[in-house]
Amino acid sequence: MNSILHRNLYFVKEHIGMFKAANNFDIYDPDSGGEIMRCREENLGLFTKILRFTDSKRMTPFDIEIKTSTGENVIRVKRGIAWFLSKVEVFDENENLVGMFKQKFFTIGGKFDVLDENENILCTLQGKWTGWDFKFVSGDIEYAHVSKKWAGIGKEMFTSADNYILEIYENVGREDKLRILILAAVMCIDMVLKE
Repeated sequence: MNSILHRNLYFVKEHIGMFKAANNFDIYDPDSGGEIMRCREENLGLFTKILRFTDSKRMTPFDIEIKTSTGENVIRVKRGIAWFLSKVEVFDENENLVGMFKQKFFTIGGKFDVLDENENILCTLQGKWTGWDFKFVSGDIEYAHVSKKWAGIGKEMFTSADNYILEIYENVGREDKLRILILAAVMCIDMVLKE
């Protein structure tokens, strides 16, 4: 696991564009404001690009690569065509399957299970229907929180609705593969639940 995943706070900023088919994000250190990772969807086919501008956008496949700012592979997130509910696969920097996400049926605010490579549930990503607020939970245990609201040092970086903060709590070990899955899930919230 790349040491960039040992951090507990990440500021995620989506690239904005009027005619943008690809999903691209930059990930920053909220304390320093420096870019630490880039999330890019570079291998986008023509047919998928066309569908991204229609009502079928939520069904389109994606293949996202998250790399350090120096170009080292960190995570890869892939989904095929989603006819009804999404199933997203997550790979580590060596292209090994780490786990996946399965969207829950009929949820208010959005919800999907975070699974390991053997499809055992590690936690659930739960959203609120009233806004952009998500928690990674298992029973009473909370592992991480994603929000557009932030009262820390990085708050001045929030200039549009496409920015948010990920906080991974101390109960997730520095080498725990759940860190990979949490960061990958954050990149998928917009594409799976909010588009």
